[in-house]
Amino acid sequence: MRRPAEAPPYTMALVSADSRIAELLTELHQLIKQTQEERSRSEHNLVNIQKTHERMQTENKISPYYRTKLRGLYTTAKADAEAECNILRKALDKIAEIKSLLEERRIAAKIAGLYNDSEPPRKTMRRGVLMTLLQQSAMTLPLWIGKPGDKPPPLCGAIPASGDYVAKPGDKVAARVKAVDGDEQWILAEVVSYSHATNKYEVDDIDEEGKERHTLSRRRIIPLPQWKANPETDPEALFQKEQLVLALYPQTTCFYRALIHTPPQRPQDDYSVLFEDTSYADGYSPPLNVAQRYVVACKEPKKK
Repeated sequence: MRRPAEAPPYTMALVSADSRIAELLTELHQLIKQTQEERSRSEHNLVNIQKTHERMQTENKISPYYRTKLRGLYTTAKADAEAECNILRKALDKIAEIKSLLEERRIAAKIAGLYNDSEPPRKTMRRGVLMTLLQQSAMTLPLWIGKPGDKPPPLCGAIPASGDYVAKPGDKVAARVKAVDGDEQWILAEVVSYSHATNKYEVDDIDEEGKERHTLSRRRIIPLPQWKANPETDPEALFQKEQLVLALYPQTTCFYRALIHTPPQRPQDDYSVLFEDTSYADGYSPPLNVAQRYVVACKEPKKK
């Protein structure tokens, strides 16, 4: 009797990823419900705090009774807020895991070559679609939310990767490559693999119109941020005014030298940057907005 053919390993991996994602989505839904229940439960205590303050204002005095009552109410409110915060952190962890699995699934499908024989693995993407995807990637970059006393980790905002860091397949990087005319330029690329034997990366140009793969040394690769820095809690994790950076020029997939004009003021804000441009009298373009996702350190000296 002929044995049934076994499913290829990559197919099993994709099915496993899909199953795990479904589980995580169910768990995330439960956490969202818990958050709402916790918020509703704590609402009564917050109303009591407000009413107590109103009575104190009416009586125009702070008696020992009100002091004791408020101390108890605020202690309860603090505990309620911490409980809600813990649930939200768990939900954020679930979201991060789901995003990671989706990315692993995409990479597995790409490596396995799940395409028709008549269809090339890398289809040319319309320019507008690519630009929209890059914008979505910047908007959905998670905001680093540490616990009290935590310092932002490497690859949060302007904080560089550690010296021994190796970017994973699928990670987006700034890559220094030789252009057709022989000049070198920094492009947005996706990591395909890294060889520890040669200390070199293989990366794909994100602009699929080029359909190019490059083999590059570590010094020609700059990993992009994996978290946005919060200007309100971690301003030190952002590039500062007049700092030299490499920034993705709007509506392109190339990085160019620029000066920080204004750092983000709120978590959702972009950088305002001045690109080096000799067509302007002062050598710099008017201010342009670039998301945190696409601003990295420039190690080259500033032009005089």
